[in-house]
Amino acid sequence: MKWETVIGIETHAQLSTKSKIFSGAATPFGAAPNTQACAVDIALPGVLPVANREAVAKAVRFGLAIGAKINRRSIFARKNYFYPDLPKGYQISQYETPIVQGGTLTIFVDGKEKAVRLTRAHLEEDAGKSLHEGFHDFTGIDLNRAGTPLLEIVSEPDMRSAQEAVAYAKALHAMVRWIDICDGNMQEGSFRCDANVSVRPEGLDKLGTRCEIKNLNSFRFLERAIEFEVRRQIEVLEDGGTIEQETRLYDADKDETRSMRTKEDAHDYRYFPDPDLLPLEVSEQWIDSIKSALSELPQAKRERYVKEYGLSQYDAAVLTQSREMAEFYDRLVGTLGGLYKLGASWVTGEFSAVLNRAGLEIHQSPISSDRLAGLLRRVADNTISRRSAGEVFDAMWNGTMEADAIIAARGLTQISDSGELERVCDAVIASNAKQAEDYRAGKDKAFNSLVGQVMKLTKGKANPQQVSEILKRKLAG
Repeated sequence: MKWETVIGIETHAQLSTKSKIFSGAATPFGAAPNTQACAVDIALPGVLPVANREAVAKAVRFGLAIGAKINRRSIFARKNYFYPDLPKGYQISQYETPIVQGGTLTIFVDGKEKAVRLTRAHLEEDAGKSLHEGFHDFTGIDLNRAGTPLLEIVSEPDMRSAQEAVAYAKALHAMVRWIDICDGNMQEGSFRCDANVSVRPEGLDKLGTRCEIKNLNSFRFLERAIEFEVRRQIEVLEDGGTIEQETRLYDADKDETRSMRTKEDAHDYRYFPDPDLLPLEVSEQWIDSIKSALSELPQAKRERYVKEYGLSQYDAAVLTQSREMAEFYDRLVGTLGGLYKLGASWVTGEFSAVLNRAGLEIHQSPISSDRLAGLLRRVADNTISRRSAGEVFDAMWNGTMEADAIIAARGLTQISDSGELERVCDAVIASNAKQAEDYRAGKDKAFNSLVGQVMKLTKGKANPQQVSEILKRKLAG
């Protein structure tokens, strides 16, 4: 039997506010345990929550960015469950009426575009953290994170492979960072994904029983966890078993998922409107002001790069994977006064490759957009060959000299003098008569050999395009 994978993703994005969602306590990561938990966060008797306006604004910004409906009136609800790091015995969240409904996010997989539908995005508070390492026979509780503002983003089950799920998670990660609502730091828990995974016989519309894999904090773990879970479910079904709806954890050391608890349904949490919080109302005027402050979004920028700059869909997609990458490219081509395709090929090619090898973010690059523009100008005006440009780029990466100084110091200026190139080509044809005859007989590889001989005699400084033109003209005569 052929099986189809069905995946939906729930993401908790920690909103980058200075204070918590219902209190004035600070939110920075890394403080000493329990030093950023105030009376509201630890639920002392008589305290009342007050909604954080900036957290609401960031939720609205996200809704606008994905083309969703912004509910002018939404409700905070109590989600009741017991956990040691949940001081109130309930979590303040949104249930029936979230602030954001619908919307889509575009992903690219194998060069193909796909729209993933979003169900909702709602505001809620985070719980604290249970600490197990370093403790013997007991558990420590750190409530610093209790009350930290989260935007829970829920997708429709539109993804059909682990690859698509990772593409979606990366696109969402890029989006929340692009619009500056979340720092996206997965190591610190600012961006956490839960994957709902099920399988069904290919061609069947009815969804299979899903299992939720919790707290996947890296794209690599997300992919591996889904791939394992899909294999596990298919094996269970093909052996005549049934899938239990449950919550599972991914063990990266063993590369497997394992059962954590039976998966709850919504009614198990006994949701009801929080009596301490009024309905959340946002005005049309406020939404318009947030919308007007949004910068150009990734989709719009991709379309502009293709339409106005003549870039391929692939290059446009790579350049808009992060706001930092797009801004670097915009500065580069602005300095170059155009040369859009040349700039794109270098940013998506050698520049990105060396960043990846060095494990650096783009803002950590030793080569600024202005320095790279200095190199590309010499490529564009044929001062140096593309091969020499690679040598110059490496020198710039490892030093402080600018492109022009490196070119001069290493004698890399390309030979474009037609008279000199004519003489070298004549000499190569004369000393390689067999290759010349082979080319005239239709053997194209012989031509490459002749070009190589010219480049060798000129120590790689000849303009390859001119060399090809001269050789073809002379060999045709």
